Amino acid sequence: MPLLEIENLSISFQTRGLTIPAVTDFSLTIMPGEAMGLVGESGCGKSTVALGIMQDLGPAGRVTAGRVRFDARDLAALSPRDLRAIRGREIAMVYQEPMASLNPAMRVGAQLAEVPMTHEGTSRREALARARAMLADVHLPDPDRILRAYPHELSGGQQQRIVIAMALMSNPSLLILDEPTTALDVTVEAGIVDLLRELRRKHGTAMLFISHNLGLIRDTCDRLCVMYAGEAVETGTVAEVFTAMRHPYTQGLFRAIPRLAARRATEALVPIPGNAPLPQERPPGCNFGPRCPHVVPRRCDAQKIPMLPVAPPHASRCIRWDEIDWSARPPAGEIQPHAPSGETILRIEDLRKYYETGSGLFGPRAGAIVKANESLTFTVRQGETLAIVGESGCGKSTLAKLLVGLETATSGRILLDGHEVQHLPVEARPRAVVADLQMIFQNPADTLNPAISVGRQITRALEVFRQGASDADRRARTLDLLDLVQLPRAFAARLPRQLSGGQKQRVGIARAFASGARIVVADEPVSALDVSVQAAVTKLLTDMQRETGTTLIFISHDLALVRHLADRVMVMYLGHIVEIGPAEAVFSPPFHPYTEALLSAVPLPDPGAGQRRIVLEGDIPSATHPPPGCPFHTRCHRKAQVPGTLCETVLPPMQRFENGHAICCHLDRGILEGMAPVIAEPSSGQ
Repeated sequence: MPLLEIENLSISFQTRGLTIPAVTDFSLTIMPGEAMGLVGESGCGKSTVALGIMQDLGPAGRVTAGRVRFDARDLAALSPRDLRAIRGREIAMVYQEPMASLNPAMRVGAQLAEVPMTHEGTSRREALARARAMLADVHLPDPDRILRAYPHELSGGQQQRIVIAMALMSNPSLLILDEPTTALDVTVEAGIVDLLRELRRKHGTAMLFISHNLGLIRDTCDRLCVMYAGEAVETGTVAEVFTAMRHPYTQGLFRAIPRLAARRATEALVPIPGNAPLPQERPPGCNFGPRCPHVVPRRCDAQKIPMLPVAPPHASRCIRWDEIDWSARPPAGEIQPHAPSGETILRIEDLRKYYETGSGLFGPRAGAIVKANESLTFTVRQGETLAIVGESGCGKSTLAKLLVGLETATSGRILLDGHEVQHLPVEARPRAVVADLQMIFQNPADTLNPAISVGRQITRALEVFRQGASDADRRARTLDLLDLVQLPRAFAARLPRQLSGGQKQRVGIARAFASGARIVVADEPVSALDVSVQAAVTKLLTDMQRETGTTLIFISHDLALVRHLADRVMVMYLGHIVEIGPAEAVFSPPFHPYTEALLSAVPLPDPGAGQRRIVLEGDIPSATHPPPGCPFHTRCHRKAQVPGTLCETVLPPMQRFENGHAICCHLDRGILEGMAPVIAEPSSGQ
């Protein structure tokens, strides 16, 4: 019997006299011990389904049709008291942001112990003992210290493990995970995935894993369900759907993902055209019809499309699934030539940035020194894309702020066309320097004025940098920039709140290019976007770079996207450059051990790609008290191959290989050159 059975579920939300149909005619089953993936773009209804299972839709939400049965019980028929007994004990949920589930004023031990004390009536002593054992199960170091800690004293990865431990404290039958690794680094994400696999084997817990990351679904799930516009459009085993997808939307998601195993010059990202419809404006017939390359008018929109069997349990909500040539490549996938790089325009020499932290209760006092950037030396050429990668806390964003003048350097030099700018904050920099060095931020909503129209915000940038001879020229240039970022000209009159996340990021890109920037620093510009929107924005950046000759410094933790986009890659760890070189060289042996571990941790959606797995132990050390010697030695899986205590006592030299490839490591050159590839050759894919 299914543990969870959702039958023809429809959920609506009432707002300002308008009924919003969030989920329609949705069905899903999960067997005991099974892991089910739920994937789709933002707004497709994934989280609403999870809240419907928990019967936690709030005062505005209600189930309008269908039912949810858990362990043969109709959840909608249960009393509030019975539901409280199920939530947390038989069904537990892990949310995307761990601090939303943790009380900042309670110690971790008290929060974990609260679960069995509430649901099972255990004593505090027994509950704390179980909490300590569960911390060991989720591989947290020094459980006694963590039991006494407050949530803010732990890293993001540790907080997420605490939330998972809390969800498992009463050994639930079903664990719902709503984007549990989105905010985590790839190495921490790999550890969480391995943890979930181990806990599932140990406890036999069934899982509903909600994610937009298809690589994670491949790593963690048995079956998956693809959602679009509030309904299921394809379902089946992971192997069936990944190798023989039979819905155009599923294929669109796969084609929008950069594949780490593919060569940079062999594949182009193919964004899904258009946008998902608003819930109250869904089209007749197939919801995906307006964006589908295979749509047939008066057939696909003639009636509601049911789920059709492909090869049970594989099913698709597409009436043409057996007519489409699924192996055909779309014209949009053609490779565009990349312009060669020019002369060096930006030079960074021995750059350091230190922060002094801490202040006393009764006034300032000397604090600890945070060494955010340490002795950075590299160059950037005209028209190239330099990608900077590494875990959170490695100093990537600090470097970006130094380049654009949001911070000033402690020592070292930043030379733009030979002129030093490292000591000048942005307000003191000449207008031409500010115009040359622009930035695209991770969250576009934080950089747009909610009360000013999109067009006015772009025009204001043109005014500040004295672009255009008149107001009419600047208005025309504003419309040209909207054309360049592929937004309708009518959007000039819209406010930011009327735009989607991807559209807001396009406005941020247009504003960054409005100054005629020669160098654009993009700090995680697509990490918060869906894969299809991410592909569109990435293609936009490369197209604009090709047209304008702009240099792009692209900061990201997405190594697959970096490989697709970058000419050169710089890997940072704890404020240091540990590897730098052409993208092809950095993604092939020899590797710095840290780069090797990063590559091994990337979840791969390609079923034909092989991968060696290296999970780093521990967390990145504090920049306040960095370890002596090699900054990576406390987590390095190859340290035993270096004789003596060299790694612990001496900062490694840069070993230089061909084509400008350099690795900061004590490993013998022969060991480095003898490393095996992390990623196997790609399959042909879909």
